[in-house]
Amino acid sequence: MDTSSVTQALILAGGQATRMRPYTDDAPKAMVPVAGAPIIGYQMLWLAEHGVKTVVISGGYKAEMISDYVGNGSRFGIAAIYAIEDEPLGRGGGLKYAAQQLPDLDAPFFVLNGDVISTFSLAHLAEYHERHDAAVTVALSPYRSNWGVADLDDQDHIKGFVQSPELPYWINAGIYVFNPDVIGLLPDKGDHEDSTFPELAQNGRLMGYRHSGYWRGIDTVKDVMEASKEVRSAGTTLAPEFRTTDIDT
Repeated sequence: MDTSSVTQALILAGGQATRMRPYTDDAPKAMVPVAGAPIIGYQMLWLAEHGVKTVVISGGYKAEMISDYVGNGSRFGIAAIYAIEDEPLGRGGGLKYAAQQLPDLDAPFFVLNGDVISTFSLAHLAEYHERHDAAVTVALSPYRSNWGVADLDDQDHIKGFVQSPELPYWINAGIYVFNPDVIGLLPDKGDHEDSTFPELAQNGRLMGYRHSGYWRGIDTVKDVMEASKEVRSAGTTLAPEFRTTDIDT
């Protein structure tokens, strides 16, 4: 596995995720199991595999479940630090608050939304970010339709259907590289994508990195089921010591 030049990261794991009930009735989104293991377990191991040494976990709703599972991070091969919000700050505010806990405030860092699983190279993302001298680089995934798309001939006869095809658009994968000078531009409360990102884009400092590796955003119950199937099919389920439920759950 390629080792990244970026050695610190931040996971935004404070969301309640009402659209994922009943999974999130009693657990934060990052603890929802995919093929038996919580989303955050996949993230911790992915970061560690690419040479990340420390991760700050931004928590809020039922954050104690995350800390009970992750602990100090040693079993994942990575040090875990916690930044727990007393009140909801939004993604941008939570990011700004948690970033103060990073071990090196003068170095770049990865940011992961707490609801994504991916396997592309973080080393390549970091190298791309550095090469383009970006303030923030956003990982982009191909947009995949949620529906079957009709394949029509010139007379509108249906020749068949393509299930969930990739479309010629790129979406925010919820995975980023941030330069440290961006921390001061983040809102104290609210969403950075509504304020900070538009400002950076206007100034030509926001880059997009298009990757073709595996990625799944987990936002609904259907996503949990699909991600579990994909992980089992790819043989990338986590070892038993990282699971909280049966692998087929």
